[in-house]
Amino acid sequence: MQSFGSDILAIADRLTDAYVEVFTAPPWDHRDPAATRQAFRERLEADAHRPGFRAVLSLAADGEVDGFVTGWITQAPFRADRAYGKVTQRLGADRVDELLVGAFEIDELGVHARVRGTGLGRQLLSALTVTAPGGRAWLLTWDQAHETLAFYRRMGWHEPEPLPGCRATDIVVFLSPSTPVVQR
Repeated sequence: MQSFGSDILAIADRLTDAYVEVFTAPPWDHRDPAATRQAFRERLEADAHRPGFRAVLSLAADGEVDGFVTGWITQAPFRADRAYGKVTQRLGADRVDELLVGAFEIDELGVHARVRGTGLGRQLLSALTVTAPGGRAWLLTWDQAHETLAFYRRMGWHEPEPLPGCRATDIVVFLSPSTPVVQR
């Protein structure tokens, strides 16, 4: 496994290829590969310069990416783009500030189909979260990614309760095993 900061951009093409391979296969097979490629590459170019950005990659002998995980420290004010507005809707602004701001945010975790079931996802996630501030880390995922949801639950990641009366969203927020659950 190799760790990266903003130097991830030196192998951005290989990482982008792996991302498209993982995130246009089921259950994400409704995504257009070309649009997925462009959107990820643009995000990566910006994300690599976020405070606390880190990436861990597992490379095959031929240099192809077997698996990857990226993330950074969640900054204030909490973002509202992408699915972040749904996170605030689900947890409320006060709990977002309490639980997520200042914690390490796992943005992307992907393992190529050829190496699934080998423990690589667990290793990647552990390698990236081991230095999370105060052990606090979080992520969000799509509620229809059933194998992904089961994986995080097996790893001991837990879901904070949504706000009472919260309208359902298509995202699930997970907190790392060492992040306390604050109920409201």
